[in-house]
This record gives sequence, structure tokens and C-alpha cells, in this order.
Amino acid sequence: MAESKSHKEKALPAGRWSRLGKMAKLAGGVAGGMLAEGVKQWSSGKRPVMKDLLLTPRNAERVAERLSEMRGAAMKLGQILSMDTGDLLPEPLAEVLSQLRADAHILPLKQTRATLAEAYGSDWPDLFRHIDLKPFAAASIGQVHRAETLDGRDIVVKLQYPDVVNSIDADVDNMATLLRWSGLVPDSVDVSPILEDAKQQLKDEADYHKEAHHLMAFGEALQRDERFLLPEVIPELSNRSALAMTFVPGVPIESISDQSQAARDQVMTALIELLLIELFQLRLVQTDPNFANYRYDTEGGRVVLLDFGATRAFKAKFVNDYKRLAKAAIAGNRARMLAAADRIGYAIGDIEGPYRDLIIDVFNIALEPLSQPGLYDFGESDMPERMMALSRKITEFKDFWQAPPADAIYFHRKIGGMFMLAHRLRARVPVYDLFQSVL
Repeated sequence: MAESKSHKEKALPAGRWSRLGKMAKLAGGVAGGMLAEGVKQWSSGKRPVMKDLLLTPRNAERVAERLSEMRGAAMKLGQILSMDTGDLLPEPLAEVLSQLRADAHILPLKQTRATLAEAYGSDWPDLFRHIDLKPFAAASIGQVHRAETLDGRDIVVKLQYPDVVNSIDADVDNMATLLRWSGLVPDSVDVSPILEDAKQQLKDEADYHKEAHHLMAFGEALQRDERFLLPEVIPELSNRSALAMTFVPGVPIESISDQSQAARDQVMTALIELLLIELFQLRLVQTDPNFANYRYDTEGGRVVLLDFGATRAFKAKFVNDYKRLAKAAIAGNRARMLAAADRIGYAIGDIEGPYRDLIIDVFNIALEPLSQPGLYDFGESDMPERMMALSRKITEFKDFWQAPPADAIYFHRKIGGMFMLAHRLRARVPVYDLFQSVL
């Protein structure tokens, strides 16, 4: 969740028609921006191109600003699109949407009080010795407040924005309409399976009972692993729309970039091993790799794990097929890689040719750290640039390309986030050895 110091207070639009009006206003603003830019280009002797008019920096900013104001599923879907289908979106929009991963408005005090009353009842002030009404963090589904229990414990309260659950279906449908109208997603690409799955995933994230269950499950699985530190749920102050947890101190995970190589390597080795354990052993993956979900406990030298709302259970079939894919990539077995990718649900085409070659290249790059014995130096790797270049090529094959299966999208979202963090920390990690050990 993003720290809210510099964030504006904005009342959250509630109700289907209010949120639809905001989306319509966004569409109107974008259309007006296109018209103004078109006139400007005509007057300077240029012939305007529709796509160029749509993707002006100001229009991209309009999209990000409106989604940040709406919060809820509209903002969350913008986050998902920016990371998971960045190869579908033009670069200017993908870049602006990526800001949504760390940018949300906070509720005005009046709406915060009303939301607390809805979560706890009108006597909510009597449940705490103190609660700070200004949140210290804010994101798409809720905002986080520091508080103190009646018995003196230092806690945080994750407070869900009002009417978030009821807005999910409409927000996702409205976003889909906007994307189609704008032409930002090609007509040849069917994103409806992703959008339908996103609705259910968002509903799960908005159920704080489920998040509490996932937090406790991870706490139990990692209780003997001294590399990690997790908050504990306060059951008596938690419900479906409010989640109370012990406060766990820590500094931003990126701030350790100035520590020793050994310290940085240790942190990323722990996180990448955890990623492999999540998929191949627990089959339960916290799929949101936002850096704000990870902190560093400087006193104990432990990684703090936060925010389990985006936790996703994976079926044994997906896990086994992905294991086959990884093993085939390590062995350099092209036929087995294609067979595994096909079982997972990727479109691989019917015949040998350039498209299949691209698919193989993409998986080889994505699984490159798994395939190299010894330390993989993320700081020196140009893997992100190579992957982006190939992703753009794939979308040129309109007869073959389709949106990846939802499970693969969410898992690759986590992989991408971990690799981005490893690159930021310039970490060296024995990924190959970790994979062999976890299996």
C-alpha cells in the first residue's frame, strides 16, 4: 500500500450510477483531449492519427487520475493491466497506469468516520484507546490506520472503502467498455476471460475474512523460518470490511539497496525461495508483488510480509504443468516446453514457424534464472528489456495470439515483481539451486 503523506483527500464515489458517471466523465475528457490535440496538429500542417491523439501524455494522466480517484475495482484493474498485460497496451498508457501501483487518494475525515461506523457500529471510538483517522497508507481496496487497543497493543486497521464490493462488476464492465471504445486493446484479443476472473479475484480481495485466513495460513507455514516476520490478526477487531493486525516495524524493502551485497543477496534469496515454496509446495501464492507489501526489519534482519488480500490458490494441474515447463526449459527440450505451455493454456499455434519460435524464446527468457547453475546476477541482467521486445513481437501475430490463462497471468505477475525487485537491489541469487531444492 502506498504511503499517503502527499495524497489528496477525495470523497469516494459510491453507487453504480455515480461511478458510471465518473467513467463517462473520463471518456468525455479523453475525447475532448483528442479533439484539442487534433485541432492543434491540423493547424500545424500535420495529419492527425487517431492512436496518437488518444495517447497524449495529458490523456494518459486523465486516465490514471480518474482511476486513482475512483479506487476500488476500477483502480485495481488499471494496476492489473499495467503489469500483467503491459504487452497489450501502448507504452505511454502502460507507463502511466503503472503509477497506480503506488498512488491512491484517501477518504475525507467525514467519510472515514462513516466507514468506521459501518464496519464497527456507532460506538467504534470505544473499541480503541486511540485510532489515527488520517491513514498512513492507501491503495485500491482500502486504507490503513495506526491504532492502539484498549489493552495497549500497537496495531494497524485496514479499513475497506465503502461500497467497494458492490461496485466490482460494474467497474470491470465499464473499464472493459472504455478499453474497447478507445481501441487500446486490439479487437482480435479476447480479454473477457481475464476480466471475469478479475471480478472474482477482486471480490476475494475485498473479503477481509479471507485475507485474515490467508495471513494466518502463511504465518503458520513460516513460523519456524526466522528470515520472515508477519503481523498477527486481532480477531476481535476484524470483520469482512475491517482487518486489525499487530503493527510490525520496518523500512521500505528498496531502501536496503545501499546495504552490502551479502545483505541484498540474502533478502532476495529468501523472497525467491518463498515464491517457489508458495507455488510448488503450498499452492497458495500472494500474487501482488507491489514493493510496498514488503518491508525490512532492520533490528532482526528479517523480511516483513504484508497484505495477503491478493492470495490465490492454484490447482495441482497448473502447478504440475508449470513444473514440467520449468524442467523442460532447464533441459532445453523444445518439444516438452511446447507441450507444457499448451497444457497450461497458452496459444502455441498449429504449425511450426516464427510464432512458436517466439513462444519458446519468451519462456526461455522468463525462466532464464532457473536454468543457470550458480548465482544469477539480476543487477547485470537485461532480461526485462529482452522480454518486452519479444512481447511486442508476439502481439503482431493476430491469428495466433490470445490472452494467457488467468492463473498464468497472476503467477507471472508475482514472478515479474520479484525479478524487478531483485534487479533494483542488484542481487545475486542461486535460483537454479533453490528450484532444485524446493522440488
